[in-house]
Amino acid sequence: MIKCIAIDDEPLALRQLRTYIARVPFLELAGEYRNALEASRALEEQSVDLLFCDINMPDLSGIDFVRSLSAEQRPMIVFTTAYSEYAVEGFKLEAIDYLLKPFGFDEFNRAAQRAKSLSELIRSRREHPEETTESISLPQDSREFLSIKTDHMVSLVKFENIIYLESMGEYVRIHTTEGKTLTALYRLKNMEAALPADTFMRVHRSYIVNLRRIAGYAKGRIFFSTDENDFVPIGENYRETFAAYTEKAYNTL
Repeated sequence: MIKCIAIDDEPLALRQLRTYIARVPFLELAGEYRNALEASRALEEQSVDLLFCDINMPDLSGIDFVRSLSAEQRPMIVFTTAYSEYAVEGFKLEAIDYLLKPFGFDEFNRAAQRAKSLSELIRSRREHPEETTESISLPQDSREFLSIKTDHMVSLVKFENIIYLESMGEYVRIHTTEGKTLTALYRLKNMEAALPADTFMRVHRSYIVNLRRIAGYAKGRIFFSTDENDFVPIGENYRETFAAYTEKAYNTL
């Protein structure tokens, strides 16, 4: 079971989270709170695995609340908010997902499944510490597939089916065109070295994108569809390199 808490200053939003959590068999609601200060006191008394946290709250925002948590205190984070402009800040804090209100159960369940995958990897690493990230072998650039251990099996992912890769510290989430998200016990910098350099580019300290899957870019963001929420941020230190690529690769009218 994944023990979680929910934080939102809106009673209806809390009720929705409570209902959705009850529908997911592996989630256990350990508490619900109307503000971040109440949740902070609760985390001092108990440890949880997952936090569903609203961003725009009085007194202390969800972003500032998560920033205030120590590494030992900080669980997996799923931000919930009605304001898409907070997404970049959420990415910086390595949230496992970002739910834009109003969201349905399918979107909520997607976030829950991501938490489950990451939780299983963490547990596997604790139980088998000898299986380090360095023990995973990646294919050469000339191969068509990425062969990587995810959960309790080795998954084969076509390079062309990868949209982008997202760092979660010692873990990487691989987002694919099939709508699946694979979580692997591997560091992004090592993954970067194994990916074809003519197809994949590091655009942020936490993101590598498949250049052939880019649908557009604007204001420091790369989009993969017409959905304005389907994007990754471009890091300040990577903007010049990405700009040079776009000037060379695209005909600008």
